[in-house]
This record gives sequence, structure tokens and C-alpha cells, in this order.
Amino acid sequence: MAQEDGASSVTSSPLQFFPWMSISPGYGSPYPWLRELKSEERGLYLIHLLLACANHVAAGSVENANISLEQISHLASADGDTMQRIAAYFTEALADKILKKGWPGLHRALTCTKKSLVSEEILVQRLFFELFPFLKLAYVITNQAIIEAMEGEKMVHIIDLNSFEPAQWINLLQTLSARPEGPPHLRITGICEQKEVLEQMALRLTEEAEKLDIPFQFNPIASKLEDLDIESLRVKTGEALAVSSVLQLHTLLAADDEMLKRNSPSASKNPNCNHFQRALQINKNQRTLGEWLEKDLVHVCGASPDSALSPLSLAPSPKMGSFLSALWGLSPKLMVISEQESNHNSSTLMERVTEALNFYAALFDCLESTVSRASIERHKVEKMLFGEEIKNIIACEGIDRKERHEKLEKWILRLELAGFGRVPLSYHGMLQASRLLQSYGYDGYKIKEENGCLVICWHSRPLFSVSAWRFRRYD
Repeated sequence: MAQEDGASSVTSSPLQFFPWMSISPGYGSPYPWLRELKSEERGLYLIHLLLACANHVAAGSVENANISLEQISHLASADGDTMQRIAAYFTEALADKILKKGWPGLHRALTCTKKSLVSEEILVQRLFFELFPFLKLAYVITNQAIIEAMEGEKMVHIIDLNSFEPAQWINLLQTLSARPEGPPHLRITGICEQKEVLEQMALRLTEEAEKLDIPFQFNPIASKLEDLDIESLRVKTGEALAVSSVLQLHTLLAADDEMLKRNSPSASKNPNCNHFQRALQINKNQRTLGEWLEKDLVHVCGASPDSALSPLSLAPSPKMGSFLSALWGLSPKLMVISEQESNHNSSTLMERVTEALNFYAALFDCLESTVSRASIERHKVEKMLFGEEIKNIIACEGIDRKERHEKLEKWILRLELAGFGRVPLSYHGMLQASRLLQSYGYDGYKIKEENGCLVICWHSRPLFSVSAWRFRRYD
């Protein structure tokens, strides 16, 4: 593989200190040497091996991918430091990708009994809510926007596109009960695949509304978002409508990918992708794994064509377009959307791997800073939530690849094209979110304003965005 212009040679990498080590197939054994690596060196070398392995998988070189996976297995650990844990789940995803593509029958046989229980899915979502501030912040910001938009309204209808956490609406009910003009009649339509979740939501919210003496109705709809019948939302004349979507809207992009069967050039043919050399470069001013990931990993591959903010950056999305048009037709007074701030919807494997490494490294680092490595709750979130998301991003294609996260700039463009007008989130909403971070003692998390939207960061790394929209009539 030709060396990228400006890249340092292998001899200037950390590997120069261990000249007897070989990463070439069939030449020596690196394993005794690998065990002696310091944490930072091990982390950088794991990144190098992961990118090399992903490159082999993308190129269809199963034998070389297998060698990389074996090397990684001697360093990765679901109980280790941040990079060891990440490597464990990325190798599992890459191995899953190989099996799916080359031996689909074997893959189905190995996974046919690995079905998660609804109770486990509910538990891991609850743990994510408790261990991180992201959902709490999204709920606080969303609720404040709803309170401001619905001032003076007598009948309020909220459509919750991802209805699984009652805490959001319990907080809203409590806030509405303190309105000077009195609470409105509130109706919440909750959409979720699991009927059990909706039943629990209905019970909790009805109890809270009765306690606060607020007229309330809960309309449960057990459905996938892509199968949702807009008529089932039963929007009535005279209702002020709000729509809340928390980490859900991106799933519709899977149906569009399946419909359009998009193709794009393989990342392995990109002359700017020299994964090996880039992974081995160390800037003297970048001494930590986190800094390397943040500043350099994004450059491992050439800039994705998907990253440009232009009409051409949006692939045709008939399902998403029709769904947003249907919501626009309901004339919502407010729509608040929270999404992951990362591009995991590229058609090329290498771009998804590098973006996912950057994104999930930050999430794993959040846990490393706040939760014990021995924590069972941490292990469950990493394995059952992040691990499954990583596997979906890397190993799945077509309709099965649901985790198609896209950045705020794309959602802005997509929603404006659908006829929605942006509603700047208020300073009061940002202030409430900042106070929440302080009250829980969440160090390292930051909130910044960006084009009237709010972006939630881990240190300087944006991880989630919240934006508000309204029905806008065409001229």
C-alpha cells in the first residue's frame, strides 16, 4: 500500500521501539510483546489493528481480517480500559459482518437463539437514562420548548415518536399544573414497538395526572415508526399539536436505503485512505487516546461526500420525505427533534467504522470517568446498548441497519425541505439544561448553541443535538 503524502514512516511510529514485532501474516508472533504495551500505546495499536481489520473486511480479504481479529483478541477486553472495551465490541461487529456476508447460514445458526427480551431492552434504556445526562437534557429542553409554545392553550396534544420513558412527561405534567392560567387538557399519543412499555407509560402518567388533577388522556400505538398510520394519531380540530422525537427519526432512513439500493465507491479504492500509516502517527502535542481520536481519526479517510452541506448531500429519501410531509400536514405548533450528532449513515464500511470509533469512544470515555469498571450496570449498557448499536452500524445493511445517525446540518436541511421552519431554542431552556448538569454533578459535559439549536458535548466532542421546528405555510 502506497504511503500517504506527508505521513511518517512506520519507523517513526511507536512500533519502532519494538523492532522484533511483526504484523505481517505468517511472520512471527506479536502476542508476548503486545502484553507489555502501556495503556496509551495499547490503545493506539488497537486503533491501528481495528482500522486494518475493517479495511480487510471491506476488501473481502477474510484471511487477513482473521489474522487481525486474532491479534486484537489478545488486547481487547470488555472489562478493561476504554479502548480495550471499545475494541471488544468493534471486533465482534466486524466478525459478525464477515459471517453475514460469507456464511449467512452459519451466521443465522449462531444467532437464532440470541433474541433480547423486552424486559432487557427496557432495563438497558433505563440504565442509559440514569448513567448519562443526555436523555435528561433532551427532555428538559423539549419540555421547556413545549411550555413556551403552548402558553395559553386550552387543549394540547403531544405525539411522542419514541415513547418509553415516563420521566419526561411526568416532569411536563408537574410544570403544567403550576401554570398561572391553570393546566390545559393534555393528550399524549405514545408510539413504541413494545406494548408492555406503552402499558407502563399509560399507568404511570395517568396516576400522575390524577394526583395533579390535570385532565389527561394517553393514546398508545404499538407500531414501528415506518409502519405508523398517521390516521391513528387522531389529531382533533382545536388541539395545539406538538411532536417529540428522541433518538428515533433516523430509523426511517433504513427503509429508504432498502428502496433505493444505493451504491457508492468502496472505501478501499479511495486513494486518501491509508489507514495503517495514519493510525500510527503520533503528534507530540497529542498524548492521550481521546485527543488522538478527536483530532486525527476523522482524517483517517478522506472527507465523506455525505458531509457536505448542500442539496446534493442528501440522498433521495422517499420514506423520510413522506413521513415528514405527513407530520407537516398535521400543522404542528412545535416539533422537537433530538438525534445523535454523528454520521453513521455512510454507504461505505470504512467511513462508518471511523465515525463510530470517534463517537463511541467518547461515550465509553464518559462511563470511564464516572462509573467503576466493575459496575454491572456499566457492562450492561456497553454490551446491550452500545455494543448492539455498533454491531448494527458495522455489520448490517439495507432495512436491517437501523442506526443511521446523521448530523444536525443534515436534519436542518431535510426539515427545511419538508416545509418546517426553525424555532430557536430559548435561553431559558439552555439555562435549565445547564442547571441540571450542575445539580447532578456531571463534570465534562457541555451544552453549546448552534444556529438556534443546542448541541450536547462530552468536553469538546458533540454527541447529541436538539432542534425545534414549527409548521410553516408555503407561500
